[in-house]
Amino acid sequence: MRGKQGPDTDIRARPVLVRPARPRRPGARLVFLAVTAVVVLAFWSVDIDWSQLAGFPANLLRYLGLMFLPPDLSTLPSAFEATVLSVQMAWLGTVLGIVISLPLSFLATAGVGPAWVRWPLRGLFSLLRAVPEVVIAVLILSVTGLTAFTGALAIAVGSVGTLGKWGYEAMEGAERGPSEAVRAAGGSTAQMLRWGMWPSVQPEVLAFWLYRFEINVRASAILGLIGAGGIGKVLADNVQFRIWDAVGTLLIVVVVVTVVIDLVSGALRRKIITGAWR
Repeated sequence: MRGKQGPDTDIRARPVLVRPARPRRPGARLVFLAVTAVVVLAFWSVDIDWSQLAGFPANLLRYLGLMFLPPDLSTLPSAFEATVLSVQMAWLGTVLGIVISLPLSFLATAGVGPAWVRWPLRGLFSLLRAVPEVVIAVLILSVTGLTAFTGALAIAVGSVGTLGKWGYEAMEGAERGPSEAVRAAGGSTAQMLRWGMWPSVQPEVLAFWLYRFEINVRASAILGLIGAGGIGKVLADNVQFRIWDAVGTLLIVVVVVTVVIDLVSGALRRKIITGAWR
């Protein structure tokens, strides 16, 4: 007759769970410590008068009062005219960027362009995205001068880098079925792009174009600060001469026009992607 097993016997029968040893990553820790040290040193080496932070709220309220209590509404027509010029600058730059980036996006897509063309184009897109529009405008100034066309060209160059990358990524993520069907039917590369790939990526690419236009509207105002024209130039002139009530009017016009453009563009993008005005 077998004896009755006690609680000690049950405990010995259970498997013992051993916590695995935590992997040691000395390289990752060294990198983390080095990055932390660089951030701390950069923070303390910046020449900032921290005592001015105490007076910042009062100064902010003071200048807001100078700008908006009340704004100079007599400058409203000129402010609206300058804002329209900035929007035109952004629109022209976006259209030029679309015209240049679309064929380059096809060539940079895997399975369409050869590797010796595809990889240099992707490197070009990365380079253009790394350079701000303000720097591009400064480089173009020596050729075109301080005009609105300079801002439009700078926006176009910056748009090529962004739209080119968005374009080939959307095309590489498209369904392969239609493209393979065109190929199987004996279609050429151009026919495959037109009837197989483009219908699949068209809504997404059009939404990218509208979104880039929204970004370019804000970029055009910044380019005006360096003399490229538009609302940015008028704003910089009034700030330089301390005409704060005119600055308030300009800011109101910029915010209203930008919000309206964002709302309309967002509605169009939703219509293109979802097919509904929601």
